[in-house]
Amino acid sequence: MSRAESVENSAVSRGTVGDYVDAMGPSWIAGAIAAGPATIASLVTAGGTFGYSLLWVVVLSAGAGALAQYLSMRLGLLTERGIVAVVEDHLGETWAWLLVGDAVLAAGVAQLVIMKTVATVSATVTGIDARIWGVAWALVLAAGLAGGGYRFLELAAKVLVLLVVVAFVASLFVVPIDAGAAVAGLIPSVPSGSALVAAGILGGAVHITLITMHSYTMRARGWTREDYDLATVDVGASMLVAFGIYSLAIFLVTASVLTSGDLTTVGAAEALGPLVGDSARWLFLLGLWGAAVSTLGGNTIVPPFLLADKLGWGTTIEDNRYRGLLVAVALLSAPGAFIGGNVLGQLVLVLALGTVGTPFVIALVLYLLNSDAVPERNSLAANIGGLALIAVSGGLAANFVVEQLGGGIGPLSGFVLAFAVALGLAMAGLGGKFLREELLA
Repeated sequence: MSRAESVENSAVSRGTVGDYVDAMGPSWIAGAIAAGPATIASLVTAGGTFGYSLLWVVVLSAGAGALAQYLSMRLGLLTERGIVAVVEDHLGETWAWLLVGDAVLAAGVAQLVIMKTVATVSATVTGIDARIWGVAWALVLAAGLAGGGYRFLELAAKVLVLLVVVAFVASLFVVPIDAGAAVAGLIPSVPSGSALVAAGILGGAVHITLITMHSYTMRARGWTREDYDLATVDVGASMLVAFGIYSLAIFLVTASVLTSGDLTTVGAAEALGPLVGDSARWLFLLGLWGAAVSTLGGNTIVPPFLLADKLGWGTTIEDNRYRGLLVAVALLSAPGAFIGGNVLGQLVLVLALGTVGTPFVIALVLYLLNSDAVPERNSLAANIGGLALIAVSGGLAANFVVEQLGGGIGPLSGFVLAFAVALGLAMAGLGGKFLREELLA
């Protein structure tokens, strides 16, 4: 038994805080991606435009994100394999390629816009051109992941997410919070014009990239069914606690000090300066930068994991083919820094595109968790929760598609419509297959 495995087993048996913290990791990668610039964009817009009224959505998003990761964790541990291989064995190669295409498309588009965000914030802080930063970050990312692999990414995610949480919690001490209005915001309501923003907040926590990558990060850590308790704590600590506190802090800070509905991620950080002083402004920038960097690193590993698994390659840096995929995805993210336009609008678009592909992945996970792919089927409560996730993410996706079609069918709206229809038909086929199997059982 390796030292890492010994530490993890002792963490489960003794249950000490220090051992759990040392052993945790895989779900923190998902948390690092969830706590990204697109989520910040949604939270800042929600707080700055609608005050405290959407606080209930912020609280709900942490719970929904934790549930999605729990289901993904359960599938990964019970099968002890990557999700693509499990889908291919139990549903066939066509379904596996559909899953890979869905996830790689969402992650690839997100990679470019996230790199733009990282480069833009880096340029704001240092004064160095964002395009130079884009190339520099791509090289650092390639060298770090190819050299240190998963363990490098896990450590970076833990540190950066912690810094993000600390930065925004610290901001709470220098801004005036209206406790009464905040309590009122826990009562569910949807103010006029807030539906898309609310969808963005929920979509940031329940996303295709987070669900698909989890089985691979657990495999990279060497976790098995014996680590079920540890993996559950890992999900709770990263999504419910760290991500939940992170989201609440950003929302409460912006709801307290921002009043303009015309916001960008960087503009919101700068707007805090004259309102609450330079300390809060720089804390906000630090949090934004840390969130963008940690999301960039976590998102980079998604396409290599899925493609390598589908092609039958190894999913560790010991396999040079997988290492090559990591380097390629890292370097191909550099052009994102050269994209023009408003970062906020692009982040919302990326989040929405990913949301279109998310219900299909949740449906695949639920199907497999209720099939002979696992030694024990899902509980009724887990199935109800999963169906609720499909309903929520499906509603977000439908709203986005309808909005895109509002101005007529163009290249982008046509692509989004075709993507949504294809995945919708796939979900219908999957549901029909499950019902037939249950009726014949």
